[in-house]
Amino acid sequence: MHTTFNALAEPNRMRIVELLREGPLAVGEIADRLELRQPQTSKHLKVLANSGLLEAKPEANRRIYGLKREPFEELDEWLSTFRRTMETRLDNLAAYLEKLQDKQPGG
Repeated sequence: MHTTFNALAEPNRMRIVELLREGPLAVGEIADRLELRQPQTSKHLKVLANSGLLEAKPEANRRIYGLKREPFEELDEWLSTFRRTMETRLDNLAAYLEKLQDKQPGG
C-alpha cells in the first residue's frame, strides 16, 4: 500500500488516475487531455504501472493504459476500517451529547 500512496502523491499522476476512471487511453491521448508533454506522461505512467495501479495493453503501435481494479479495492477496504472507526466514534459522541442534553434542566 505504501507504493500506492507514493505513486498517487504526485499531482500529475493523480490527475492521470482520475482521467483513466473514464476508461483506458493511449499515452498521447492522456498527454493531450492533461496538457502534459508525452515523455513526462510516459514517465508518470511507468511509475503508476510499476506500483501496480495500471495495466498496459499493446494495440498496434500504441500502448493503452487502464486502471487495475484490485489495488483500488484493497485501498477501499483499508479505508473502510477508518470509516467504521470514525462512525463508531461519532455514534458514541452523539449518544454522549444526547445524554448531556437529557441532564440539562428542562431537557
